[in-house]
Amino acid sequence: MKKKVSFPEAIIILLLLLLILGISVIKFGLMPEVPVLFTVCLLLFWLRIRGNDWSSIQDGIKEGIGVAIIPIFIFILIGALIGLWIKGSIIPSIMVLGFHLISGQFFVPSVFIVCSIVGLAIGSGFTTISTVGIALFGIGASMNANPALVAGAIISGAVFGDKMSPLSDSTNLSSAVAESELFAHIKNMMWSTIPAFIVSLILFWILGNSGSINASKINHTVSILEHNFTITWWAIIPILLMLICAWRKIPAIPTLFLNITVTVIMIFIQNPHQSITDLTNLIMNGFVAKTSDSSVNTLLTRGGISSMMDTVGLIIATLSLGGLLMKFNIVQTAMEPLVEHLKKPGRLVITTILSGICINLFVGEQYLSVILPGRAFKQAYDRIGLHPLALSRVLEDGGSVINYLIPWGVAGSFAASTLGVPVLAFIPFTFFSLLSPLFSILSGVTGIGLKWQKNPKN
Repeated sequence: MKKKVSFPEAIIILLLLLLILGISVIKFGLMPEVPVLFTVCLLLFWLRIRGNDWSSIQDGIKEGIGVAIIPIFIFILIGALIGLWIKGSIIPSIMVLGFHLISGQFFVPSVFIVCSIVGLAIGSGFTTISTVGIALFGIGASMNANPALVAGAIISGAVFGDKMSPLSDSTNLSSAVAESELFAHIKNMMWSTIPAFIVSLILFWILGNSGSINASKINHTVSILEHNFTITWWAIIPILLMLICAWRKIPAIPTLFLNITVTVIMIFIQNPHQSITDLTNLIMNGFVAKTSDSSVNTLLTRGGISSMMDTVGLIIATLSLGGLLMKFNIVQTAMEPLVEHLKKPGRLVITTILSGICINLFVGEQYLSVILPGRAFKQAYDRIGLHPLALSRVLEDGGSVINYLIPWGVAGSFAASTLGVPVLAFIPFTFFSLLSPLFSILSGVTGIGLKWQKNPKN
């Protein structure tokens, strides 16, 4: 006979799951997919022992995954679009524009701006840091710039671009978990993101050293791009199209299909003899750069539907876990004493952000820092009438952007090893990641930019 989960029981289950995930990811450095599946396995057998039938347990998994069906389809389209944007010279053209903005007199703020632009274009903080970031870090070293400050500017720009790009998996994930519309989510994030960006830029401007740069490396990279791609002003057309669709409130799926169609037309205009077979392979497997520069090849060999499958697999696994925790009231029972005191938006926003930070500290995985708090506090936001957009913004500000500040976090350790600067050294200068949660909390406390439901569910 199944029994209701008690508060101590729920707390023990959640702590045990976090312990398993934390040890697996942090201690042993495992990829999170398998530990998450292991916790799902333990949980479903525990639920069966307690008297729940297999049908109900499977319903919990289906309900958990159900919220991500549309976002998963969006991920597939984004994978296709990235490869096409590289083939159609959209991303290379944006890179060239970014490199032209590099200034020796204001090197550090220009690094922040360029990494922001590239991050927006490609939707990946990791890729921005490991390619353009490394090149800019080397230029900073030749100028004897503070390496921690330059690293902070690179990471801040990469995080901004990753956060605000419709091609970003973390941005799509936050929107999916909160059940908000993607482009509305990106627009709503501006309330905390734009102030954080402006203040970060001012701080980098104040701290950025003056000097002259050796432009040979930049010129070499630009030359490689211009030799292998059609660098032209009309590459901005797909980006403008995406902005127009967002302004017209056209949903993400038709927007992406329209963008894919326009990009394919641009590819055929550039190369009328383009093979349909090669184009199909590009959509499926992504673009493979074959320039004479290995760093350019690393940056531009990406995209394709297949490239999104790792992310899709992790999302399905974690949402399955979240679905079981929610369906059988484990999360609700554990959070009930806390949620009862979260009747003011400011307190709820602060608690959600702190939860995301704690997940980052305990587990070190940015996707889980979005999914677990999102599932835990969704009903609380509905209860007081806050819009799903309010939740999705807070999940970004307290989840994915914070992972770069955790020494044992996936993103933090990646950035440290890539740039050769310890996390504790660049934390004070990673202004954007530090400021985003603060402005989000300010929005929650003051109510400025806080989105409410027109017709509250409760």
